[in-house]
Amino acid sequence: MAQSFKTFFFICLLLLSSHSRAEIVIVHPGTDTTLFSANYLRSIFTMRTTRWPDQKPMRVFVLSDKHAVHKSFVKKDLEMFPYQLRMVWDRAAFSGTGYPPIEVVSITEMINQVQKVEGAIGYVDEASKPILKGVEIVEVK
Repeated sequence: MAQSFKTFFFICLLLLSSHSRAEIVIVHPGTDTTLFSANYLRSIFTMRTTRWPDQKPMRVFVLSDKHAVHKSFVKKDLEMFPYQLRMVWDRAAFSGTGYPPIEVVSITEMINQVQKVEGAIGYVDEASKPILKGVEIVEVK
């Protein structure tokens, strides 16, 4: 009985740890925000929210669908599958109600674009933290 409780407790810990944020969300330095809810982040990357609170337009940058960091970000941070996110973007583009985010090919390009483009938002992996210069990190709760 005690062993089964330990196993159950261990599985619960694993499940809880799997819901932690996987990647680092970054924004252009002039952006007036440092904290997002998980729902707000999902709203941004599904292109439902297109303006910052000060009404400046958002410029959403993403890595390619096949990039490991993109897959991790979508699954853990947005809590959906990459194909589901792609369907949301395609539906908006085909219906004329929206447009997909801007795709970049590398982490370095992601950092450079977010740094240069006013209103930009993107994401990088933990390993990229030492090269993050000229961008702001957003805490997601």
